[in-house]
Amino acid sequence: MSIETDIKQTTPFKTPYHRVMVNLMYTSNWVADAQMRVLKPFGLTLQQYNVLRILRGQYPNPVKVSDITERMLDKMSNASRLVDKLVAKKFVLRTECPSDRRAVDVVITDKGLALLKRLDIHQSDLDENHRSKLTEEEAVYLSQLLDKLRA
Repeated sequence: MSIETDIKQTTPFKTPYHRVMVNLMYTSNWVADAQMRVLKPFGLTLQQYNVLRILRGQYPNPVKVSDITERMLDKMSNASRLVDKLVAKKFVLRTECPSDRRAVDVVITDKGLALLKRLDIHQSDLDENHRSKLTEEEAVYLSQLLDKLRA
């Protein structure tokens, strides 16, 4: 389907650049919605999932909340609040940083790692769905174009 069909737009876009921006926003939301449907049964939001993946990438080393904020995909998220919710679910541990008492270290727990392992299976299913729509070369090219757009 075209973006015009998906959003039921009958008039043409003003420019190809306007069309691509609307298409990017629509597609981003479409992908996020699919991801949220996977996460909902596990009681996670996209932002919490992002934090857990950041922590797994650094495991077993702790990560400061400020470093989590820098790495998050959604820059509008409140990392401290997200960490608090993950602590309550026992997916992460929060400790005072020994080298800086004002900073807080966060590390993923075994329970958090086990959850991500279960989610990896569902993520593979989502990835497989995308593989059926784009070739590997197309995925590489699209990623290069998106990198270029942000440069």
